[in-house]
Amino acid sequence: MGAPSSPFSDARPSREIRLPNGALGLTWRPLEAADAPGLARLIARIEEADALPYRTTTEEVREYFEGEWKDPARNSLGGVDTAGYVRAYAFVRVAPGDERTVRAFLEGGVDPRWRRRGIGTSLLAWQTARAREVIVESGKDVPGRIAAFVDDGLEDKRSILAAAGFAARRFYTDMRRDLREPIPEVTLRDGLVLVGWRPDLDDQVRRAHNDAFGDHWGSEPHTPETWVDGRTCFAPAWSFVVLDRSDDRTPVAGYLLSSRYEQDWPSLGYREGYIDLLGVRQAWRGKRVATALLTTAMRAYAADGMEYAGLGVDTANPSGAFGIYAALGFEPTHGQAMYSLEI
Repeated sequence: MGAPSSPFSDARPSREIRLPNGALGLTWRPLEAADAPGLARLIARIEEADALPYRTTTEEVREYFEGEWKDPARNSLGGVDTAGYVRAYAFVRVAPGDERTVRAFLEGGVDPRWRRRGIGTSLLAWQTARAREVIVESGKDVPGRIAAFVDDGLEDKRSILAAAGFAARRFYTDMRRDLREPIPEVTLRDGLVLVGWRPDLDDQVRRAHNDAFGDHWGSEPHTPETWVDGRTCFAPAWSFVVLDRSDDRTPVAGYLLSSRYEQDWPSLGYREGYIDLLGVRQAWRGKRVATALLTTAMRAYAADGMEYAGLGVDTANPSGAFGIYAALGFEPTHGQAMYSLEI
């Protein structure tokens, strides 16, 4: 699948955003928090049919509607059948903290029994038009990006995106590490102290994250609201921070935040501690901070009966993270591609 002739397109939306065709057999309306249980059941059917190595809980779906910046009344769409069941869904999300590029992330799906009727193509057209509108409404004089993630093996989804002018621009790999294998000991240099995550450290960690990922492609600053979004499965006991106490400032040098996605374990076939975020600020890179955080987290997972440690990584990460993970015994298991329109 080739990229469009130009990687950039006009951000201006069309005069009217059309809903998907009613002839497709569904009635279209915005989704709301009361739809969360039914939407969760739909997503579960989709994930099972697509043999994905993860599952989404009702609690996670409820988070789709939490936070004024998400605006589901304007940025979501559900296709409802005559019996009142949601058979297709779409969301457009733009985080308020974006500074260098305003990113609109698309998420959606169609009930496996309702596929190959043109519903997915129509939903993508609505999402793309709405994303253009939201990017313009942001009022930020910076480039825009409309992006969707596609898991390995979902060729129909890749084809729909390619036909709409999206191109694969970034690739991500899930990795796992067998915790039955020996975990190396790591000693930090004088002044660096590894501590457990605490609520009073969390905003310092957020600011450290924004600094650590400032040189990463596609990364944008987290606001306090977006930083805590999506923490339904957050595991504080598996999360750690490295502080530099060599002076009175005690800045955060690095951090590792974990989650416990128990709903994924049956589809994975094993119990896993998952590393959601790992970052080291540039001034502390090369001092084994990441390795110390990883090995500490792995020991915590193993102590709680986990069989593997898991994480996801951008294959072009500039910090050399892929090499660090491989050196510690992490192996690839699954992949995703990010498709985007650059505007």
